[in-house]
Amino acid sequence: MFILGDTAYGSCCVDVLGAEQAGAQALVHFGPACLSPPARPLPVAFVLGQHPVHLELCAKAFEAQNPDPKAPVVLLSEPACAHALEALATLLRPRYLDLLVSSPALPSPVGSCSPEPELLERFGRRFPLAPGRCLEEYGAFYVGGSEASADLDLDPDLSRLLLGWAPGQPFFTCCPDTGRTQDEGVRAGRLRARRHYLVERARDARVVGLLAGTLGVARHREALAHLRNLAQAAGKRSYVLALGRPTPPKLANFPEVDVFVLLACPLGALTPQLSGGFFRPVLAPCELEAACNPAWPPSGLAPYLTHYADLLPGSPFHVPLPPPDSELWDTPDVSLITGELRPPPAWKPSDDPGCLALTLRSPLELAESSPAALFLSSRSWQGLQPRLGQTPVTGAVSGRQGIAIAYEDEGSS
Repeated sequence: MFILGDTAYGSCCVDVLGAEQAGAQALVHFGPACLSPPARPLPVAFVLGQHPVHLELCAKAFEAQNPDPKAPVVLLSEPACAHALEALATLLRPRYLDLLVSSPALPSPVGSCSPEPELLERFGRRFPLAPGRCLEEYGAFYVGGSEASADLDLDPDLSRLLLGWAPGQPFFTCCPDTGRTQDEGVRAGRLRARRHYLVERARDARVVGLLAGTLGVARHREALAHLRNLAQAAGKRSYVLALGRPTPPKLANFPEVDVFVLLACPLGALTPQLSGGFFRPVLAPCELEAACNPAWPPSGLAPYLTHYADLLPGSPFHVPLPPPDSELWDTPDVSLITGELRPPPAWKPSDDPGCLALTLRSPLELAESSPAALFLSSRSWQGLQPRLGQTPVTGAVSGRQGIAIAYEDEGSS
């Protein structure tokens, strides 16, 4: 048995890379989990924990926030409180007629049958919707957090629920210890406003840094190729960076990059946005899709997808790029940050024969300049310049003596 106590990226993902290095045939994951499908088939058992839940206080809080017994409501919870949702629903069902209980979307054991097809799987949870019903019709009652815990603004699991939930439906959180509830409408609006700001920053960006934030989640290579194609189609230069877990000192080494896009699991992609402190904005893949794909629905109508797999072909949310001759690329677009008109991107598909044609150039002509070189040329200080042959030759002279706070030739003043 091996104990894997350190991960290269996020602790919520199954560490299949560490398990492979140890030669493990199965893995037990303790603690919070994003429940993302691993890149390699490996039997995994999840131990999410069981936080105590005061059922009577939570039931009274639910009744206080939902006076209408016919209103459709979904019971949600953090993974450690999921064990108490069925017991809480038992107390509420005699009065509430349209109550839905979510459950963690735990992966099926290897070799077993897949889960029931009528269960909707979103946000790392399964929802037993009735035929003809959709999740956008339901409000939400979330059980999680505690009075002694940190600010819920830093909880990526709750943030992805607030971003992806229907804006017109109520969303309440309840503390499992005290039954204290809070309306999360203001916090959800603040998260959506920040998302719109990040999309605008991505549209203004010329250089995009793609951060490889996971190697253990399925389809990460396909998603990386998709993001590179998005940036190329929008006329942006992209660089792929493998830095492990992103931190502000790491990303500060790339000042020529305008925005970073973190390709990670749904919880890992939101963690840098919530923590802050970065020199450049760190985006989720969905925000780059909204910025670079002109066929993407406008703000307010497009869903916020927390997993990059929802953007890939085969997903019901996938929106292919329009052809190069589409009028969508020529639509005038004004930046809401700078107020300037953005030029339309000029690009050609990879199968265009014009892309393979060679153009004769005069000797010593610069064919293409890198964004890093352009950024360096725009800085006022570009480092030490030798200036060979441009300065007269002089003999060595004595320099100043003393320390920086008081040299000998400066006097006592």
